[in-house]
Amino acid sequence: MALQTGNARERYSKASAISWLWRTLSRWPLTRLWRVSSALGPLVYRFNKREREVTERNLAVVYPHLSAPERKTLAQQSLRHSTATMLELGHAWMAEPQQVEAGILAVNGRDKLDSARAEGRGVIVLAPHFGNWEVLNFWLSSHFPFTAMYEPPKIAALDPVIRHGRERMGARLVPTNPRGVAALLKALKRSEAIGILPDQEPDWGSGVFAPFFSRDAYTATLLPKLVARTQASVVTGVALRIPGKGFEIHFLDADERVYSADDVESATGVNASVEAAIALAPAQYQWEYKRYRKVVQEQQKLANYRDYRLY
Repeated sequence: MALQTGNARERYSKASAISWLWRTLSRWPLTRLWRVSSALGPLVYRFNKREREVTERNLAVVYPHLSAPERKTLAQQSLRHSTATMLELGHAWMAEPQQVEAGILAVNGRDKLDSARAEGRGVIVLAPHFGNWEVLNFWLSSHFPFTAMYEPPKIAALDPVIRHGRERMGARLVPTNPRGVAALLKALKRSEAIGILPDQEPDWGSGVFAPFFSRDAYTATLLPKLVARTQASVVTGVALRIPGKGFEIHFLDADERVYSADDVESATGVNASVEAAIALAPAQYQWEYKRYRKVVQEQQKLANYRDYRLY
Protein backbone atom coordinates (compact mmCIF):
# COMPACT_ATOMS: atom_id res chain seq x y z
CA MET A 1 0.00 0.00 0.00
CA ALA A 2 2.82 2.40 0.90
CA LEU A 3 4.52 1.65 -2.44
CA GLN A 4 1.29 2.36 -4.36
CA THR A 5 0.81 5.62 -2.46
CA GLY A 6 4.40 6.60 -3.23
CA ASN A 7 3.97 5.83 -6.93
CA ALA A 8 0.75 7.86 -7.03
CA ARG A 9 2.50 10.82 -5.45
CA GLU A 10 5.37 10.50 -7.89
CA ARG A 11 3.00 10.45 -10.87
CA TYR A 12 1.09 13.44 -9.49
CA SER A 13 4.34 15.38 -8.99
CA LYS A 14 5.42 14.52 -12.52
CA ALA A 15 2.05 15.62 -13.91
CA SER A 16 2.27 18.90 -11.98
CA ALA A 17 5.73 19.58 -13.36
CA ILE A 18 4.65 18.83 -16.94
CA SER A 19 1.55 20.98 -16.59
CA TRP A 20 3.64 23.83 -15.16
CA LEU A 21 6.05 23.53 -18.10
CA TRP A 22 3.21 23.65 -20.65
CA ARG A 23 1.73 26.69 -18.91
CA THR A 24 5.09 28.44 -18.93
CA LEU A 25 5.80 27.65 -22.57
CA SER A 26 2.30 28.82 -23.55
CA ARG A 27 3.49 32.36 -22.81
CA TRP A 28 6.44 32.11 -25.16
CA PRO A 29 6.18 33.33 -28.77
CA LEU A 30 6.49 30.75 -31.53
CA THR A 31 9.77 32.33 -32.63
CA ARG A 32 11.34 31.53 -29.27
CA LEU A 33 9.88 28.02 -29.16
CA TRP A 34 11.42 27.26 -32.54
CA ARG A 35 14.83 28.57 -31.44
CA VAL A 36 14.75 26.31 -28.39
CA SER A 37 13.62 23.37 -30.55
CA SER A 38 16.52 24.02 -32.92
CA ALA A 39 18.91 23.88 -29.94
CA LEU A 40 17.35 20.77 -28.38
CA GLY A 41 16.77 18.82 -31.60
CA PRO A 42 20.44 17.86 -32.10
CA LEU A 43 20.62 16.73 -28.47
CA VAL A 44 17.55 14.52 -28.93
CA TYR A 45 19.14 13.03 -32.04
CA ARG A 46 22.43 12.38 -30.26
CA PHE A 47 21.27 11.08 -26.90
CA ASN A 48 17.84 9.54 -27.51
CA LYS A 49 18.91 6.28 -29.10
CA ARG A 50 15.41 4.85 -29.45
CA GLU A 51 14.00 7.90 -31.30
CA ARG A 52 17.04 8.17 -33.53
CA GLU A 53 17.15 4.50 -34.52
CA VAL A 54 13.44 4.17 -35.22
CA THR A 55 13.45 7.38 -37.28
CA GLU A 56 16.45 6.30 -39.33
CA ARG A 57 15.05 2.80 -39.82
CA ASN A 58 11.75 4.19 -41.10
CA LEU A 59 13.47 6.66 -43.41
CA ALA A 60 15.61 3.87 -44.87
CA VAL A 61 12.42 1.96 -45.75
CA VAL A 62 10.52 4.96 -47.07
CA TYR A 63 13.31 6.79 -48.92
CA PRO A 64 15.76 4.08 -50.10
CA HIS A 65 16.84 6.33 -52.97
CA LEU A 66 18.38 8.87 -50.57
CA SER A 67 22.02 8.57 -49.58
CA ALA A 68 22.92 7.78 -45.96
CA PRO A 69 24.00 11.41 -45.30
CA GLU A 70 20.75 12.70 -46.78
CA ARG A 71 18.69 10.40 -44.58
CA LYS A 72 20.73 11.43 -41.54
CA THR A 73 20.02 15.09 -42.25
CA LEU A 74 16.32 14.34 -42.70
CA ALA A 75 16.27 12.39 -39.42
CA GLN A 76 17.87 15.32 -37.60
CA GLN A 77 15.34 17.72 -39.09
CA SER A 78 12.46 15.39 -38.20
CA LEU A 79 13.49 15.15 -34.54
CA ARG A 80 13.84 18.92 -34.42
CA HIS A 81 10.24 19.26 -35.62
CA SER A 82 9.05 16.58 -33.19
CA THR A 83 10.73 18.51 -30.39
CA ALA A 84 8.98 21.66 -31.56
CA THR A 85 5.62 19.88 -31.48
CA MET A 86 6.17 18.87 -27.86
CA LEU A 87 7.18 22.40 -26.86
CA GLU A 88 4.17 23.84 -28.69
CA LEU A 89 1.60 21.81 -26.74
CA GLY A 90 1.23 24.61 -24.22
CA HIS A 91 0.68 27.04 -27.09
CA ALA A 92 -2.10 24.92 -28.61
CA TRP A 93 -3.78 24.00 -25.33
CA MET A 94 -3.24 26.96 -23.00
CA ALA A 95 -2.31 30.14 -24.88
CA GLU A 96 -4.99 32.76 -25.34
CA PRO A 97 -7.23 31.71 -28.25
CA GLN A 98 -6.54 34.91 -30.17
CA GLN A 99 -2.82 34.20 -29.86
CA VAL A 100 -3.19 30.71 -31.32
CA GLU A 101 -5.47 32.01 -34.07
CA ALA A 102 -2.92 34.69 -34.93
CA GLY A 103 -0.32 31.99 -35.43
CA ILE A 104 -2.44 30.34 -38.13
CA LEU A 105 -1.13 32.20 -41.16
CA ALA A 106 -3.33 30.64 -43.85
CA VAL A 107 -6.04 28.04 -44.36
CA ASN A 108 -5.98 26.22 -47.68
CA GLY A 109 -8.85 24.01 -48.82
CA ARG A 110 -11.52 25.07 -46.34
CA ASP A 111 -13.99 25.01 -49.23
CA LYS A 112 -13.77 21.21 -49.21
CA LEU A 113 -15.35 21.16 -45.74
CA ASP A 114 -17.83 23.94 -46.42
CA SER A 115 -19.14 22.43 -49.66
CA ALA A 116 -19.60 18.97 -48.14
CA ARG A 117 -21.56 20.34 -45.19
CA ALA A 118 -23.64 22.53 -47.54
CA GLU A 119 -24.64 19.30 -49.30
CA GLY A 120 -25.72 17.81 -45.98
CA ARG A 121 -22.71 15.51 -45.71
CA GLY A 122 -20.40 15.07 -42.77
CA VAL A 123 -16.64 15.43 -43.15
CA ILE A 124 -14.03 12.93 -41.98
CA VAL A 125 -10.68 14.63 -41.47
CA LEU A 126 -7.70 12.29 -41.64
CA ALA A 127 -5.18 13.97 -39.35
CA PRO A 128 -1.77 12.26 -39.49
CA HIS A 129 1.05 12.97 -37.05
CA PHE A 130 2.44 15.77 -39.15
CA GLY A 131 3.36 19.35 -38.26
CA ASN A 132 1.33 20.26 -35.19
CA TRP A 133 -1.90 18.27 -35.14
CA GLU A 134 -3.01 19.99 -31.91
CA VAL A 135 -3.11 23.31 -33.78
CA LEU A 136 -5.24 21.58 -36.41
CA ASN A 137 -7.60 20.40 -33.66
CA PHE A 138 -7.75 23.97 -32.31
CA TRP A 139 -8.72 25.38 -35.70
CA LEU A 140 -11.25 22.69 -36.56
CA SER A 141 -13.03 22.93 -33.22
CA SER A 142 -13.02 26.72 -33.49
CA HIS A 143 -14.83 26.73 -36.82
CA PHE A 144 -16.94 23.56 -37.01
CA PRO A 145 -18.85 21.21 -34.73
CA PHE A 146 -16.02 18.72 -34.27
CA THR A 147 -15.74 15.28 -32.64
CA ALA A 148 -12.66 13.14 -32.18
CA MET A 149 -11.68 9.98 -30.34
CA TYR A 150 -9.58 10.36 -27.22
CA GLU A 151 -7.56 7.90 -25.18
CA PRO A 152 -6.53 9.12 -21.70
CA PRO A 153 -2.77 9.48 -21.12
CA LYS A 154 -0.72 6.99 -19.14
CA ILE A 155 -0.23 9.62 -16.45
CA ALA A 156 -3.83 9.87 -15.27
CA ALA A 157 -3.26 13.19 -13.49
CA LEU A 158 -2.62 14.82 -16.89
CA ASP A 159 -6.00 13.76 -18.24
CA PRO A 160 -7.99 16.85 -17.14
CA VAL A 161 -5.25 19.15 -18.44
CA ILE A 162 -5.09 17.53 -21.88
CA ARG A 163 -8.84 17.09 -22.12
CA HIS A 164 -9.46 20.75 -21.30
CA GLY A 165 -6.83 21.82 -23.82
CA ARG A 166 -8.43 19.83 -26.62
CA GLU A 167 -12.01 20.66 -25.73
CA ARG A 168 -11.66 24.35 -24.90
CA MET A 169 -12.73 25.54 -28.36
CA GLY A 170 -15.75 23.25 -28.47
CA ALA A 171 -14.36 19.89 -29.61
CA ARG A 172 -16.17 16.84 -28.30
CA LEU A 173 -13.92 13.95 -27.25
CA VAL A 174 -15.31 10.43 -27.27
CA PRO A 175 -13.75 7.13 -26.08
CA THR A 176 -11.92 4.72 -28.36
CA ASN A 177 -14.57 2.01 -28.10
CA PRO A 178 -17.91 1.11 -29.74
CA ARG A 179 -19.63 3.91 -27.84
CA GLY A 180 -17.16 6.36 -29.34
CA VAL A 181 -17.71 4.97 -32.84
CA ALA A 182 -21.46 5.43 -32.37
CA ALA A 183 -20.83 9.06 -31.40
CA LEU A 184 -18.77 9.58 -34.57
CA LEU A 185 -21.58 8.16 -36.69
CA LYS A 186 -24.13 10.47 -35.07
CA ALA A 187 -21.89 13.49 -35.64
CA LEU A 188 -21.46 12.63 -39.32
CA LYS A 189 -25.21 12.16 -39.76
CA ARG A 190 -25.61 15.69 -38.34
CA SER A 191 -23.28 16.88 -41.14
CA GLU A 192 -20.53 17.69 -38.68
CA ALA A 193 -16.78 17.10 -38.86
CA ILE A 194 -14.88 14.33 -37.11
CA GLY A 195 -11.18 13.61 -36.82
CA ILE A 196 -9.40 10.28 -37.26
CA LEU A 197 -5.72 9.48 -36.72
CA PRO A 198 -4.96 7.45 -39.86
CA ASP A 199 -1.38 6.46 -39.05
CA GLN A 200 -1.68 4.72 -35.69
CA GLU A 201 -1.55 0.94 -35.62
CA PRO A 202 -4.91 -0.41 -34.40
CA ASP A 203 -5.35 -3.42 -32.16
CA TRP A 204 -5.29 -6.84 -33.80
CA GLY A 205 -8.63 -7.51 -35.45
CA SER A 206 -9.34 -3.83 -36.16
CA GLY A 207 -7.19 -3.44 -39.25
CA VAL A 208 -5.69 -4.93 -42.38
CA PHE A 209 -2.27 -4.88 -43.98
CA ALA A 210 -2.01 -2.24 -46.70
CA PRO A 211 0.97 -0.57 -48.40
CA PHE A 212 2.45 2.52 -46.81
CA PHE A 213 5.36 3.76 -48.93
CA SER A 214 5.36 0.39 -50.73
CA ARG A 215 5.68 -1.66 -47.54
CA ASP A 216 2.72 -3.23 -45.77
CA ALA A 217 1.60 -1.54 -42.57
CA TYR A 218 -1.27 -2.60 -40.32
CA THR A 219 -3.97 0.00 -40.95
CA ALA A 220 -7.32 0.63 -39.26
CA THR A 221 -10.54 -0.27 -41.08
CA LEU A 222 -12.83 2.15 -39.24
CA LEU A 223 -12.99 4.58 -42.16
CA PRO A 224 -14.88 2.46 -44.74
CA LYS A 225 -17.46 1.58 -42.10
CA LEU A 226 -18.08 5.25 -41.36
CA VAL A 227 -18.22 6.19 -45.05
CA ALA A 228 -20.58 3.34 -45.93
CA ARG A 229 -23.10 4.36 -43.27
CA THR A 230 -22.95 8.14 -43.73
CA GLN A 231 -21.68 8.95 -47.27
CA ALA A 232 -19.33 11.40 -45.62
CA SER A 233 -16.66 13.33 -47.51
CA VAL A 234 -13.04 12.51 -46.62
CA VAL A 235 -10.16 14.99 -46.56
CA THR A 236 -6.66 14.99 -45.13
CA GLY A 237 -5.90 17.84 -42.74
CA VAL A 238 -2.52 19.09 -41.48
CA ALA A 239 -1.06 22.12 -39.75
CA LEU A 240 2.19 22.73 -41.61
CA ARG A 241 4.79 24.50 -39.46
CA ILE A 242 6.36 27.65 -40.84
CA PRO A 243 9.40 27.65 -38.52
CA GLY A 244 9.43 30.56 -36.11
CA LYS A 245 6.37 32.16 -37.65
CA GLY A 246 3.30 29.97 -37.27
CA PHE A 247 1.29 27.40 -39.21
CA GLU A 248 -0.54 26.91 -42.47
CA ILE A 249 -3.61 24.68 -42.40
CA HIS A 250 -3.98 22.46 -45.46
CA PHE A 251 -7.00 20.35 -46.37
CA LEU A 252 -6.24 17.93 -49.21
CA ASP A 253 -8.59 15.70 -51.17
CA ALA A 254 -8.26 12.14 -49.92
CA ASP A 255 -7.24 9.40 -52.32
CA GLU A 256 -10.39 8.13 -54.06
CA ARG A 257 -9.76 4.59 -52.83
CA VAL A 258 -10.80 5.62 -49.30
CA TYR A 259 -14.41 5.40 -50.49
CA SER A 260 -14.09 1.72 -51.41
CA ALA A 261 -16.19 -0.80 -49.50
CA ASP A 262 -13.23 -3.18 -49.60
CA ASP A 263 -11.18 -2.84 -46.40
CA VAL A 264 -7.78 -3.35 -48.03
CA GLU A 265 -8.56 -0.98 -50.89
CA SER A 266 -9.83 1.67 -48.48
CA ALA A 267 -6.82 1.26 -46.18
CA THR A 268 -4.54 1.61 -49.20
CA GLY A 269 -6.29 4.89 -50.00
CA VAL A 270 -5.87 6.07 -46.42
CA ASN A 271 -2.13 5.39 -46.50
CA ALA A 272 -1.81 7.07 -49.91
CA SER A 273 -3.58 10.12 -48.46
CA VAL A 274 -1.07 10.24 -45.60
CA GLU A 275 1.79 9.94 -48.09
CA ALA A 276 0.44 12.95 -50.03
CA ALA A 277 0.37 15.01 -46.84
CA ILE A 278 3.91 13.97 -45.90
CA ALA A 279 5.09 15.11 -49.34
CA LEU A 280 4.35 18.70 -48.27
CA ALA A 281 7.34 18.56 -45.91
CA PRO A 282 8.77 15.10 -45.08
CA ALA A 283 10.77 16.44 -42.12
CA GLN A 284 7.55 17.40 -40.34
CA TYR A 285 6.24 13.84 -40.10
CA GLN A 286 6.70 11.92 -36.83
CA TRP A 287 8.99 9.22 -38.17
CA GLU A 288 9.88 7.96 -34.67
CA TYR A 289 6.61 6.03 -34.50
CA LYS A 290 6.97 2.27 -35.15
CA ARG A 291 4.54 2.18 -38.06
CA TYR A 292 5.65 -1.26 -39.26
CA ARG A 293 5.70 -2.96 -35.87
CA LYS A 294 2.94 -5.50 -36.53
CA VAL A 295 4.45 -6.46 -39.88
CA VAL A 296 7.68 -7.32 -38.06
CA GLN A 297 5.72 -9.27 -35.44
CA GLU A 298 4.03 -11.33 -38.15
CA GLN A 299 7.35 -11.98 -39.87
CA GLN A 300 8.86 -13.12 -36.59
CA LYS A 301 5.94 -15.46 -35.95
CA LEU A 302 6.30 -16.93 -39.42
CA ALA A 303 10.05 -17.36 -38.98
CA ASN A 304 9.54 -19.10 -35.63
CA TYR A 305 6.92 -21.36 -37.20
CA ARG A 306 9.29 -22.31 -39.98
CA ASP A 307 12.05 -23.00 -37.45
CA TYR A 308 9.67 -25.21 -35.50
CA ARG A 309 8.82 -27.22 -38.62
CA LEU A 310 12.50 -28.05 -39.06
CA TYR A 311 12.45 -30.33 -35.98
